[in-house]
Amino acid sequence: MILPKWRTALAMLLGLMIAPHGALVTTANAAPACIGPASDTWINISVDRVRNSKGLITATLYPNEPKRFLVKNGSLYVASTPATAVQTRFCLFVPRPGTYAIAIYHDEDSSGTINRGGLFGIPTEAVGFSNNPTIFLGPPSLRSVLVKIEHPNQSITINLKRF
Repeated sequence: MILPKWRTALAMLLGLMIAPHGALVTTANAAPACIGPASDTWINISVDRVRNSKGLITATLYPNEPKRFLVKNGSLYVASTPATAVQTRFCLFVPRPGTYAIAIYHDEDSSGTINRGGLFGIPTEAVGFSNNPTIFLGPPSLRSVLVKIEHPNQSITINLKRF
C-alpha cells in the first residue's frame, strides 16, 4: 500500500525524534522513552524511591574501565528524563552489547549537576547505581555496579538513596 506523501512524512518524523537535552529517541526499534545517543541496544530502567516529580532523573553511562568510573569526562554520556514521583521508568541506549555501569541521580532543581554539601562533598540529591550496591563511606566500586547488557530490552531496577 502506498501512503500519501503527508502520511509518509509523518511516519518518518515519528520514527526519529529529538528528546529534551538533545538525546535521540527512536520509536522504530525501542520503547518511546529511550534517552541517549540512539543505537540498536537499550536497557529498560525503573528508578524506585523517587521522592517527588520535580526536576529530572539523570543517568550516566560508564564503560567497563576503572580509570573512567565516576571521574569528570569519564562517562560515555549523560542523559536525562523528567522525574515521576515514586518510580520513573525509561530506557537507556547503550552503544552496543557489553558490560557497563549506570549511575543515576534525581536532579530536583534541573541544574544539570549533582548538588553536594558538607565537608566531604556528599551528594544532597538522591543517587543510585546499577546492581544497587551498599554505599558506605564513599562511592561503590566499579566492579559492584557493572551490568552485562547482552541484548536489547533487558530490564533493571535502581533504588535511589539519600545521605
